[in-house]
Amino acid sequence: MSEMLQYDFMRVALVMAVLIGLTAPAVGTFVVQRRLSLLGDGIGHIALTGIGLGLLTSTSPVLGALVVSVLGAVAIEVLRARSRSGADAVLALLFYGGLAGGVILTSVDGGGSAGLQSYLFGSISSVTVNDLYVVAGLAAVVLAIVALFGRELFLLCQDEEVARAAGLPVRFLSVLIAATAAVTVVISMRAIGLLLVSALMVVPVAAAQQLTRGFWSTMLAAMGIGVLSAVAGLAGSFQYDLPPGPSIVLLALAVFVTAVAGGSVVRRRRSRAAAGAVAAGDAGPGAPPRVDAEAEVLRG
Repeated sequence: MSEMLQYDFMRVALVMAVLIGLTAPAVGTFVVQRRLSLLGDGIGHIALTGIGLGLLTSTSPVLGALVVSVLGAVAIEVLRARSRSGADAVLALLFYGGLAGGVILTSVDGGGSAGLQSYLFGSISSVTVNDLYVVAGLAAVVLAIVALFGRELFLLCQDEEVARAAGLPVRFLSVLIAATAAVTVVISMRAIGLLLVSALMVVPVAAAQQLTRGFWSTMLAAMGIGVLSAVAGLAGSFQYDLPPGPSIVLLALAVFVTAVAGGSVVRRRRSRAAAGAVAAGDAGPGAPPRVDAEAEVLRG
C-alpha cells in the first residue's frame, strides 16, 4: 500500500474508488429493490453513445456520457410506463441502440473500437485530477439525493401502488432513481468500466442482504462492502498489474460468496435463539408473530 501511495495517479484513483464504493451500492439498493438490476448495465451501454459524441466533437467524453445516459435513463422510465413492452424489452432496445451508436460514432472519429477500451473496462492510468473533481461533485449530488428523498424512494420501492395512494409523485421518483443510476454509471466508468459498473451496484447489495434484515442496514452494509471491494480491488490491480474493473468485481463476488456462507450461520443461530425464547415462554400463546416488514420486502 505504501508503494502505491507514492504515485499521484494512484492517490487520485484511491479517492475515486472510495467515492464509487459509497455511491454505487447506495443507488443499487433502490435499483435492486425495484427488480431493475440490469438498469445500470443498460445505461452503461447508452453512455457509449455519449462518449462517442465527446470524442467526435473533441469535447469531454465524460460530459457527453453524462448527458446521454441521463436522457437515456429518463427515456427508459417513460417507455416502461407508457409502452406495452416490458421493462426488460425497453432496456434491451436502448441497450443495443446505445452500443451501436457508440461504436459508429467512435469509428467516424477514426479511433475505432480501440478508443473505447479504457471506458469499457476502466483504466487507472487514465484517471486525472480533473476527473476526480467531476466524480466528487457528482457523488455529492447522488448521496444528497439519497439523503433527501430516501424515505420517499424507499416507499416507492416497497409498493408503487401504496406510494401513489400516499400521494407521492411516483413518476418523478421513478425518473429520479433512473437518473441517479445514470449519474452513478458515469461516476464509475473511468475506474471500473461501463461493462462492469453494474456489478458494483448489485453485488454488494446482494452480499449485504445475506447478513442484514432491514432496508437501511442493508444499504449501509452494501456501502461498506462497496468501499472494501473498490479499494482492495484497486490495490490488487496495482500490485499484480491487472485491469482495475475486473479486479474490483471479482473481489466483490468473493465477498458475496463469503456472505452467503456467513448468512447461513447467522440465520441458523437466529432460529435457535427464537426457538429457545419460545421454549422458555418468552412469547405468550396469543402473542402475534414478530415480522420485520423491511426484511420481508428485501427478501421479495
